[in-house]
Amino acid sequence: MSGNRHRLRELEALRAFVTTGTTVGAARRLDVSQSAVSRSLSQLEARVGRSLFIRSSGRIQLTPEAMRLNDSLDALFETLAVIDEADWAVREDEPLRLVVPPTLAHHFIIRRVARFLQRNPERRVQLDIQSTDSLVSGIMDSRYDLGLTSGMIQRSGVTLLPWRRSHIVCAMPEGHPLAAKKAIAPEDLEGVALIEFLGRLGTRAQTDQIFGRAGVRPLTVVETATNMASLELVREGLGVTLVNPFPLLSEGIPGIVVRPFLASIIYQTSFVLPTGRTPTEAARQFMRFVKLTTGKDQYSQEIP
Repeated sequence: MSGNRHRLRELEALRAFVTTGTTVGAARRLDVSQSAVSRSLSQLEARVGRSLFIRSSGRIQLTPEAMRLNDSLDALFETLAVIDEADWAVREDEPLRLVVPPTLAHHFIIRRVARFLQRNPERRVQLDIQSTDSLVSGIMDSRYDLGLTSGMIQRSGVTLLPWRRSHIVCAMPEGHPLAAKKAIAPEDLEGVALIEFLGRLGTRAQTDQIFGRAGVRPLTVVETATNMASLELVREGLGVTLVNPFPLLSEGIPGIVVRPFLASIIYQTSFVLPTGRTPTEAARQFMRFVKLTTGKDQYSQEIP
């Protein structure tokens, strides 16, 4: 029996280390000393007879074997939680550190954070609003537990879990001549006043390529950085724009007409997690909540 207790302490130390990313964080979570956590991890490594950690310059990194071992512990800790009549992870008092870009924050996620906390009053959330670039760097630096973005990301150090797919659309003011069409082709925008995104953004490079292949030269009247800004300029009558319709157009915007744009530009709204670290229970719970509470709309589909 004593041996089993020692094994459990070692497994708890592993799980706490995977969740927090440091021995200091694991010690804080388990309410023990840092040396006790380090000792438990070393004992676990010796017990299983495999290298679970890479130690370098005072830092400890997980090996793939350690991640697989931690994944196999879910059923064990779920069983212990049932025995204790409480969710082991719910007892943690660390907040969910969530980061999202402005458009998703103000037009999608804030309402869901409110509903999530109403249903889970034991939880706490720290919501930060940053650009996608800052979101990625913050996830990599362990300043955030979870991000959500529709940005086109190709960076090592973060893992994307695509959740929603949407297709580019053309938005225009009511009464615009192109509103008579059922769909807009690149050729339809020859000489048309167009609100475009700044050149540093991924969508701009894609639309430039499409116009270049079609030999089309729209009339760029203004460049901006966000979907909301481009749609507000459309509503002011400055021209048309090409945007990701989710989530801004899911419920429609007065004064704006939307038509499909005939180009193969697909957006994926994804959860963003740090590579090599198991998501916290709060992060997993929030992701499930977002998926379950987002209804169907005409512009996006859930990715299974």
